[in-house]
Amino acid sequence: MTHRILILGGTTEARQLAGKLADRADFSVTLSLAGRTESPVAQGVPVRVGGFGGVDGLATHLRDEQVDLLIDATHPYAARISANAAEAARQAGVPVLALRRPGWEPMAGDRWTLVDDVAEAARALGAVPRRVFLALGRQEVAEFEAAPQHSYLIRSVDPVEPKLAVPDATYLLARGPFPEADERRLLERHGIEAIVSKNSGGLATYGKIVAARAIGIEVVMVRRPSLPDVPSAESVDRLAAMVDHFLGPAAERGV
Repeated sequence: MTHRILILGGTTEARQLAGKLADRADFSVTLSLAGRTESPVAQGVPVRVGGFGGVDGLATHLRDEQVDLLIDATHPYAARISANAAEAARQAGVPVLALRRPGWEPMAGDRWTLVDDVAEAARALGAVPRRVFLALGRQEVAEFEAAPQHSYLIRSVDPVEPKLAVPDATYLLARGPFPEADERRLLERHGIEAIVSKNSGGLATYGKIVAARAIGIEVVMVRRPSLPDVPSAESVDRLAAMVDHFLGPAAERGV
């Protein structure tokens, strides 16, 4: 029997999990991407791009495609997608699992200012002009037009369009991972005085946090949103084991 698995992706772990599950002859894996990145990394499995039309659309897709398991492996800040996934799975009667990457924890030497959202991060930078590194998605940097007194270094995978309506902004196109040594050189070359970041977790973008700690730069850290309470794992291997428990040979034997 072949089990149909739909993975809501957009993260490195989603791609890794899809590849790991695709090696199984009894699994048919499809990876769904929101389509926000113009040139996504090759995924290695069949890919669906674009939204579903909210909860009802996703529930209909799960039923129509006879999906046996839904996996939420989206970004830790994709709260709406995660909420839609949990509700759609409930409506369609399909089990749902989540891959939840652990967040970073502050360490000795870190200068974190914790905020609840990007708009609060812009206010937290203060009135005095500073040189700020925005390590955020391109969809969110427009919030900093409310703080035009600062000079911004903005890094994104795809170009920021339209450009920010601020007097001083530098744009850098790059895709991680970003090693600590490279991040330190970047911060020093641009004279960065503060970083705005989400607590994404993982190693690919942790270099800037380590570099900021070494130099003594403040990090305005956006807290993670609340996510649905569904069965989850913190690593690809652990989630793959959960999938096997749900759909593998042991599950079919009723173990």
